[in-house]
Amino acid sequence: MLDSALRENPGSSLDDLAAAAPRLRGVGTAVPATTYTQQEVLDAFGISDPRVRSVFLNSAIERRGLVLPPLKPTGERAVETQGELLGKHLGSGLAMGREAIEGCLRSAGADLADVGYLCCVTSTGFLTPGFSALFIKELGLDRHCSRLDVVGMGCNAGLNALTAVAGWARAHPGELALMVCVEACSAAYVFDGTMRSSVVNSLFGDGAAAVAVRQDGDGGQEAEPETAAGKGPALLRFSSRIIPEAVGAMRYDWDEDHGKFSFYLDPEVPYVVGAHAEAAVGRLLNGTGVRRSDVAHWIIHSGGKKVVDSVRANLGLSRADVRHTTGVLRDHGNLSSGSFLFSYERLAAEGRVAPGELGVLMTMGPGSTIETALVRW
Repeated sequence: MLDSALRENPGSSLDDLAAAAPRLRGVGTAVPATTYTQQEVLDAFGISDPRVRSVFLNSAIERRGLVLPPLKPTGERAVETQGELLGKHLGSGLAMGREAIEGCLRSAGADLADVGYLCCVTSTGFLTPGFSALFIKELGLDRHCSRLDVVGMGCNAGLNALTAVAGWARAHPGELALMVCVEACSAAYVFDGTMRSSVVNSLFGDGAAAVAVRQDGDGGQEAEPETAAGKGPALLRFSSRIIPEAVGAMRYDWDEDHGKFSFYLDPEVPYVVGAHAEAAVGRLLNGTGVRRSDVAHWIIHSGGKKVVDSVRANLGLSRADVRHTTGVLRDHGNLSSGSFLFSYERLAAEGRVAPGELGVLMTMGPGSTIETALVRW
């Protein structure tokens, strides 16, 4: 977006570019009704291994929304089959997604009838038809609503999908596009007591997040005047950086021993992501005239304590810069693709953003990939 605008109008100001860009119009989030502290999860599965307990209790996570396996008559948690996990992905995903969508539309001052495009993002299960068709049926969206499902891209997928959503909004001025990230992470768990599984099980929480996007339909002026901050930030530019040499560092693949899919995180992931963070942001800002010090707000994926610390150190950010990232991690764990929208919701609720301020959105995930976006209020 910004790249082409800069080429076509080299004298354009960021004001001009922001006026012609789609904006985030509303946001909504949801988590399961059942939440657990890390200690409660350890107790639920009778975990006594000191190494595993240390991973859970030193994660900077206090509580997560989870749908744990049902209790057996013996009081132990049942071992869920892959089919049962898929059912959890579907049932919990639909419930959380619906709540997030409805909250998002209230935030945007819009109705279900206003939605012209629906993009659904998930990595915690595979469904055909996907969540987009299911939400259109369940919520009663217009049957001519355009849709897209982004499946299996992992924690970075929210910004990947937002690129497509922003492109649709730009091509359909005045119409509302909706993206919803649905991640029932407890539907992707294997409980076997190994350190590989324990690292994953200590980190991810269930959640859904939706965001509404619209580009003004009349040259940037809306029927009802709003401040730039009230309208939400303009999506100026997106940039991607993939690290092919770390393609296997984060993966969700079939585990023959358990007969189900299992997620894997390489211990070096935080350092790989951190080492590439500066180059990823540098490419995003290249040619814009924006310096890193000009960025007032940083909305970074809550990937885990070590990931956040590594990114913060490599970008020279303060603890205040990542306060919402660490707050979401503390209260919900890693929510996969929707994590950054939970942080954005908190930033918007603060009411401290001023018109003209710049922000960077950053997500990280399998590939290994760093996705970034430049926004302006």
